[in-house]
Amino acid sequence: MFRKKGKIFLAVIVLIVAAAYYYVTIPAINIHASGFWAFIFVLLAVLVGAYGLRRVHSVQEIRQNKIMKLGIGAILLLAVVYLAGSVLSSPIINAKKYTKLVEPQTGDFTEDIQQISYDQIPLLDKDSAELLGNRKMGSMVDMVSQFEVSSLYSQINYKGRPVRVTPLVYASAIKWFTNMREGIPAYIMIDMATQNTELVKLSEGIRYSESEYFNRYIYRHLRFKYPTYIFDQLSFEIDEEGTPYWICPVKKYTIGLFGGQVIGRVVLCNAVTGECEDYKVEDCPKWVDRVYPADLLIQLYDYHGTLKNGFLNSILGQKGCLQTTDGYNYLAIDDDVWVYTGVTSVSGDRSNVGFVLMNQRTKETKFYEIPGAEEYSAMDSAEGQVQNLGYRATFPLLLNIAGEPTYFIALKDNAGLVKKYAMLNIQKYQNVAIGDTVSECEKTYVKMIKGTSTAVADENTKKVTGEIYRMAQGVIEGNTHYYLVLKNHKDMIFDVPITDFLEIVKYDVGDTITIAYNPSSPANTVIALGETGNE
Repeated sequence: MFRKKGKIFLAVIVLIVAAAYYYVTIPAINIHASGFWAFIFVLLAVLVGAYGLRRVHSVQEIRQNKIMKLGIGAILLLAVVYLAGSVLSSPIINAKKYTKLVEPQTGDFTEDIQQISYDQIPLLDKDSAELLGNRKMGSMVDMVSQFEVSSLYSQINYKGRPVRVTPLVYASAIKWFTNMREGIPAYIMIDMATQNTELVKLSEGIRYSESEYFNRYIYRHLRFKYPTYIFDQLSFEIDEEGTPYWICPVKKYTIGLFGGQVIGRVVLCNAVTGECEDYKVEDCPKWVDRVYPADLLIQLYDYHGTLKNGFLNSILGQKGCLQTTDGYNYLAIDDDVWVYTGVTSVSGDRSNVGFVLMNQRTKETKFYEIPGAEEYSAMDSAEGQVQNLGYRATFPLLLNIAGEPTYFIALKDNAGLVKKYAMLNIQKYQNVAIGDTVSECEKTYVKMIKGTSTAVADENTKKVTGEIYRMAQGVIEGNTHYYLVLKNHKDMIFDVPITDFLEIVKYDVGDTITIAYNPSSPANTVIALGETGNE
């Protein structure tokens, strides 16, 4: 009788432990989920351990007990299958399959990326958005003691504007307890172009989020609705009416047990009501911007770039191996959000062979073969122009300015505030245009790349090449001009406006320079450096 009760009690304890472990870790009940294998492993270990404590008291008894041997064998078998599945799913033996997870198409830069108005350029990075969000929250006296701002700050397109949105979170477990009935009352939206920061109050509070507890915790809520789905990184978005949603991509493994991850489905969870809609990726509503996490897209392209000549080549010879650069940014094209990053060789040089754009909703990938500066080299170049001010460059944004692929960089002070802007041509990154406003920066940059000056190129344009004999500076209407005399043309003075030709600062007396100029203009104003004219 007592033995029977002991078995029942033990079984109840094991079930309680298993249920508690499942409730806390919430693994997907799916053989492709590592968490599920861990759950089974722990459950078997608990069962074998509990049985062993009651029935065996020595190693000899373990060897003689069939149930113990069966249980230990099952644990070992589980470990072997898991390890074998991991190896068989890896790029080591599936390199060709991994390269096909994305299939980049060659794009035309000027055709695919249209020039946008400077008042639509996202000026802020995530760090700056967080700063503005925290300041806005600090001004809300009625909320700041109860709530904080989440660090999510998802970048999306909202009514044709680039914005970042992020929900509020409970300031502590006690604040959750006192506010959980009403839920989280608002989210923050920041216009990335105008820097306008708005705290959007909701008629009904957000009740499903990452800061909730128990069944309203968003991951647990999703798990109980979709026990077999393996969810990737969630993002917070709003639809065109401003209703908050959690965008929940569902992983799909296409190579063996654990390899070749893509996104197969997406669940949209209303953050207020908890209602969920389940879609195939291709059927996902177009207002959704972030189905594929940026990190996953970067990883998929790295598989394509490094494994196209086999796994061993990616480790040893590395012939033809390409990889994405360290960092990425976002572009808004046709109401979709695309991840931008440069592509460089695995040798770790400081230049790019091109760049890729990857659609976060559809996984569409486009490669642009435009060699030029690696992003961090461009950032260093921009910082070098304001080194006396100590400003730091943000990660570049790729823009089409006057038909040229251009890095756009915000320059921030030590407090994280944007003070100036820089534009650099990707292929000629040593030429940097700086401005206090985006429009001023754009005007300077366009003049620089087009070589626009007070003189106009025509049939009378001439070209001279010679050694610089004398060089002087002057300031006219607030703009610096360099005046040159060449050794073989001592009777002529050439006027080089620095606003048009910033590269003139690299030259000094004794250097050889080629100048295109119009003799009919005052002081032989230079039209171009290094361009062909009539001798």
